[in-house]
Amino acid sequence: MTEKIKEEMLQFINEGISDNISWMEDNHPADIAEVLSELKPENMLEIISLLDNQEIAQVIEHLDQELQKEIITSKEIDEIIDIFSYMSKDNITDILGNLSVDLREKLLNQMKHGEAQILRNLLGYEIDSAGGIMTTEYILLKETLTKKEALEKIKEIGPRTEVIDIIYINNDKKELVGTVDLRDILSAPDDTILAELMDENLIYVTPEMDQEKVAYLVAKYDLTAIPVINKNKVMLGIITVDDVIDVIEEENTEDMLRMAGVHEEESIDSPLKKSVIRRLPWLFINLFTAFLVSMTVSLFEEVIQQVVVLAVMMPIVAMMGGNAGNQTLSVVIRGIALGELTLNKESWKLIIKQIVLGLINGAVLGLFTGIVLYFVYGNPYLGLIIFLAMTVNILIAGLFGFLIPLGLKVLGVDPAMASAIFLTTATDIFGFFVFLWLAKVFINYLV
Repeated sequence: MTEKIKEEMLQFINEGISDNISWMEDNHPADIAEVLSELKPENMLEIISLLDNQEIAQVIEHLDQELQKEIITSKEIDEIIDIFSYMSKDNITDILGNLSVDLREKLLNQMKHGEAQILRNLLGYEIDSAGGIMTTEYILLKETLTKKEALEKIKEIGPRTEVIDIIYINNDKKELVGTVDLRDILSAPDDTILAELMDENLIYVTPEMDQEKVAYLVAKYDLTAIPVINKNKVMLGIITVDDVIDVIEEENTEDMLRMAGVHEEESIDSPLKKSVIRRLPWLFINLFTAFLVSMTVSLFEEVIQQVVVLAVMMPIVAMMGGNAGNQTLSVVIRGIALGELTLNKESWKLIIKQIVLGLINGAVLGLFTGIVLYFVYGNPYLGLIIFLAMTVNILIAGLFGFLIPLGLKVLGVDPAMASAIFLTTATDIFGFFVFLWLAKVFINYLV
């Protein structure tokens, strides 16, 4: 589908044919945005100029921050404000937060006072908090309203909200006290008051809560939206499931990049200078750990000189330890992210499980490798050494893969950011040390 759109856009750019342009009518804004992101900046702006402000608003919500900024800064203040009038408050806040302070203030100063104040409040929250991703477009009604009165309010407010199927209910103190499904209102008698229909079992978050915890709650309770309240239980906004999906994608991408020692804002088309600055520090840390591993190996230099085949076998021990550790690391980091795993009094059971798991996997893999090496080199002691070394190293890998991210979490460090470096260092150092120490013990049987 996007290929057809791209072909039509390129034809317009090359030939200037503007008859029957119907990209927005025939395609989803997300597909339009995908194609625009593949065009050169000047060509993208040329296509954008063909769309009206409502169409731009629909497309811009699906573009990344840099392209959003490029489009917005190419427009006049009045045009930008008109584009914003077709967008939800949370999306406007995201765009404003990415603009220069000067342009942001110009826009806010020319908006209606009430809208500008809402946006200023949203901009005051941390970008990765519940307050930073919430929208203020929802339906909040008093619990004393009847069905008939409620429907009149819904008819009036509904077109301006993101979610219409969930109606939030407050009391005379403006405290959020429950929710009502629209279908329950529609099926109730006309004189029924909302207090009789509402569900008082509220799941809510505070504006300071981390967006990752918000995503966990929405997924756990299978919600389409979750309310945000302050300390007085007054409703501030809602977070919709589409924003939660964005959070999950963002957090997963961030964790994946951090585990590889890459900055979360890194992309394939990032400027060269930024890529160097973001990657080089982690590579220096890796270099330092590589020196530690090299020093461990150097302690057994004489052993390796006497039995050169050990140099061939060493990578097997280190690689299998690293792979086993990363398996555990991935499971543990996911458990921490979902709130399923913390370091507590019951953790010893999981630690024992990792020890047993490491022993079983290490023994099976070590036995298989030892048999292979026996047939290749004809020396049973080589097989015995690799068997013992792999068993110990895979056990250590599983143990460290479990303890390192939990320990970092306790220290307030993101487990995804540094766990892999510490794990790789541990498995390499212990793996090489155990393997070469065993070789030194059995040296008379190897030469």
